[in-house]
Amino acid sequence: MSDEIEYKNNPLHGLSLKNLLIEIVDHYGFEILYAYLNINCFKTKPSIESSVKFLKKTDWAREKVEIFYMYEFKNLPKASSRQFGVSPRDRIVPDNQKPGEPAELSLEHAEELREKRAKKTAERNKSGGYRSGKKSGTQGGGYSNSRGSSSRGSGNRDSDRRDNDNYRRDDRDSSSSSNTSTDSDVDPWAKWKK
Repeated sequence: MSDEIEYKNNPLHGLSLKNLLIEIVDHYGFEILYAYLNINCFKTKPSIESSVKFLKKTDWAREKVEIFYMYEFKNLPKASSRQFGVSPRDRIVPDNQKPGEPAELSLEHAEELREKRAKKTAERNKSGGYRSGKKSGTQGGGYSNSRGSSSRGSGNRDSDRRDNDNYRRDDRDSSSSSNTSTDSDVDPWAKWKK
């Protein structure tokens, strides 16, 4: 099979990003797009040209808009689990799935979705989330370290560096302590004052 046959039913096939944006902006407007997609190019001085420029540079935002186009504007059934990991332009839409009428969207519905997502995120954070280690059986976000703490994972590199410097200084001091006077034992800066 050629690529032409595989992708012929995908509504994104042969559609430029500019034309895609013109279609959804004409139907929904920038305000609805920002409410559902939460992409700033639809909020701050929105225009087709500036949005196209941003979306061409930003893969995650472009894919988000393409998914919105396919599953809200063209109202196709959601992607299968196998197709879900594939870029929207590369998805194969079965021949029996035909685009429908655009979904009716409102700012109130967008706010309800946002609240629902925030509640779900709060529950996930409260329960420890995906990286809490509860599911994987490890502690500390799935990272393990045989020494107990890691200078890389602790997030406080300055204190680790200071501890390391103090360790080296203590080694020098202990090796040279037999040669030094009692002033250096009392005043750690005594040998530097000379």
